[in-house]
Amino acid sequence: MLPFGKQDYGDMANAFICEGVRTPIGRYGGALAHVRTDDLAAHPLKALRAKFAKADWEAIDEVVYGCTNQAGEDNRNVARMALLLAGISQSVPGVTVNRLCASGMEAVASVARGIAADEISLAIAGGVESMSRAPLVMPKAASAFSRNAEIYDTTLGWRFANPVMQKMYGTASMGETAENVAENTKSNVPRKTHSPFVPSNA
Repeated sequence: MLPFGKQDYGDMANAFICEGVRTPIGRYGGALAHVRTDDLAAHPLKALRAKFAKADWEAIDEVVYGCTNQAGEDNRNVARMALLLAGISQSVPGVTVNRLCASGMEAVASVARGIAADEISLAIAGGVESMSRAPLVMPKAASAFSRNAEIYDTTLGWRFANPVMQKMYGTASMGETAENVAENTKSNVPRKTHSPFVPSNA
C-alpha cells in the first residue's frame, strides 16, 4: 500500500512514495484463508487511517488497486469496496486495474503517471489477492434444457478460454509457462547467458 504525493520540478511533477504498509504474506489455505478478499484489501487502508488520523482523507484523489482474479469477493471494483470498508469518505474514488501478476505494480505506475500528468496530486496505490478464496465458477448453459455443465477453478490460470486464443497462442498458466521456459532454455540458452542475471549471493 503506497500513498503518493507530488513535488513540482519544472513542467512535469515528480511522484514520491510517502509511506508504505502491507499485510503479511500468507500461504494457500493458511492463516489468512478465512479473511474475505475485500476485507484484506481494506486492512492496510485502515492502518494508514490510524497512523495519519489527523490527515484530510477527503483530499485523496484516487485509490488504485491491482487485482488479478476478480472472480469472487474481489469482484465489482475491489479498490472502491476496500476504501469504503476502511471508512474512507464515499467522495474518494477507487479503481481496480488488472495486468495479471503485475497488477499491483500497474496500480503504482498508474498513480505515478497521473501525478506526472498533473491529473492528481495525492493517491494511494496497492494490490490485493487471495488464492485461497478464489471461487469455482460455472458458465451458463449454451442452450435451453442443456444437461452439460462445466466448472472452472479460478485459483490459477485461464477460465472460459477462447478456442481461437488457444489455437493462436495457447493458454498455459503462469506455472506451466515457467516450466515451458525452463525446458526450452536448457538446450537453447547457454549457462553464461544466465549468469549475469544471478545475484552474487545466490
